[in-house]
Amino acid sequence: MKNILIVISLLLSALVSSAVDNSARFSYFSYQGDDDYYRQNPLTAPGDYFNPVISGWASDPSICHTGDDYWLVTSTFGYFPGVPLYHSTDLVSWEHAGNILSRPSQLPWLEGLSLDKGGIYAPDLKFNPADSTYYMITTCVMNGKDGGSVNFYVTAPHPLGPWSDPVILEGIEGIDPSFFFDEDGKTYIIYKSDEHNPVKWSNYRALSIVEFDTATGRPAGEPRRFREEGVGPEERLERNEGPHIFKKDGKYFMIAAEGGTNWVHSEVCYRADSVFGPYRRWSRNPMLTQRLLKPNRPLPVTSSGHADLVQRPDGEWFAVFLGCRPWNDGEDHLGRETYLMPVKWSADSFPYITQCLDTVSLRRNIPGLDAPQQSLQAGNFSWRDDFSSPRLRPEWTGLWGDVTPYVATGDGLRLTCAPVDARSRITPAYLGRRMQHHRFTAETEVDFSPVGNESAGLLMVKNETRQYYLALLKGRVALYKLGKKGSNALLASAEIPVSGTPVGLKVQSRGTVYDFYYRLPGSPWQLLAADIPAEHIATQRGGFTGSTIGLFATSVGM
Repeated sequence: MKNILIVISLLLSALVSSAVDNSARFSYFSYQGDDDYYRQNPLTAPGDYFNPVISGWASDPSICHTGDDYWLVTSTFGYFPGVPLYHSTDLVSWEHAGNILSRPSQLPWLEGLSLDKGGIYAPDLKFNPADSTYYMITTCVMNGKDGGSVNFYVTAPHPLGPWSDPVILEGIEGIDPSFFFDEDGKTYIIYKSDEHNPVKWSNYRALSIVEFDTATGRPAGEPRRFREEGVGPEERLERNEGPHIFKKDGKYFMIAAEGGTNWVHSEVCYRADSVFGPYRRWSRNPMLTQRLLKPNRPLPVTSSGHADLVQRPDGEWFAVFLGCRPWNDGEDHLGRETYLMPVKWSADSFPYITQCLDTVSLRRNIPGLDAPQQSLQAGNFSWRDDFSSPRLRPEWTGLWGDVTPYVATGDGLRLTCAPVDARSRITPAYLGRRMQHHRFTAETEVDFSPVGNESAGLLMVKNETRQYYLALLKGRVALYKLGKKGSNALLASAEIPVSGTPVGLKVQSRGTVYDFYYRLPGSPWQLLAADIPAEHIATQRGGFTGSTIGLFATSVGM
């Protein structure tokens, strides 16, 4: 299957390069967030910040602190570039600074995967003082492809790169690996083991730890199963994943996500005298969860877990973790977002974030900061790209691979009408960005003279079977609800009296529904379709990603 997809991809590239380049020119793309909560609860005091600190789909955060800088990475699944890199100097105001897996040679496995179930899971970012090198380790889940999952890492002298090509990890079977660099210079990897016949209830947590040699890129011994001391099978505990090890006051702490990714999600903590254990589970686990709270509470944050910890220079500890802000009875297009909370320490010296009925609040304060949060990742903000730069901004993302062969910038954005459907699991001519608000407006203007089956416009993507497409076609503008390949529902259509003139396209989200508009030159916006359910691209219907919206061009007919 993989070889067939590679051949198809090469044939498509050859077809595109040899064909007449009929492209759609997008003069700009703008995005404006307008959530009620942010307008009604403005930040006023130094240290005020909104949670999530990275809104919209930003799942499985891992954080690293060096000097005056904090660096954070999140999962990307079937999107490319892989592993966005965020930067902050105060923990609350974050900038999307780049992408770690930005070359096709670093991530050659995406085509053919399910967009939100395969691909890059749970990246871990660490700095190794022994060799002054940054390491990012992760898993590409192959989702049914031959060869199973691929665990690998890349290295760089600085988080902004350049990052190496991947080093494939042999002898580490499983997912969610993370590095631990000990004070004595030794390196370890802890990961969720791939157990073919797991015993569900045991004092082995389905995790393994192995010493690792960074010089050779290979394990320095056999993996040892993570062993928990003082627990029996009667406790019926869920398996752990997304583990991290850190050290404090000579003790080794291991934290891990537990309970799956839905509303019962949580984070738990263990402690040991040795990196290999045995580890003792904290008696008051979970150290983070929201599953004990009433589901019908106002403005809930749910599914919290998959945490990573960081210590500030003043000695205070903080945690980043994922959570969700569902609407519409649990459905939501934002996905799992990144939150920030202070870490407290129990009387018996275990870390925790919440206990019992503590809530993950949407607005907090960190004393000592000079100003309120200032970020294009949190709160209501405006974002616009006129595509005047020869390089794409790091926020743009494609599906299943590198979209740049279809892209030209500098005078607006030109997208080649590629002979690829956005549901094909082969890289289409699509540039998207994450939806980051329940209520938002996104718009563009496209100058395009379609021929035959060509179309271009705004595409909203949950995965390869759930999309909305506001398309400019020959002589008309139309809205399609796209399902499985070959399943296209025409929801609305309007004739365009003058072909080949710039046409504005706009989507307005009201949380649970979308409204779609178009605009002819010199005319006001015209409503094409109203009250289109957001449910079709909602996150809680399955998958691990949030939804994206962006610009699309294709020669495949609707």
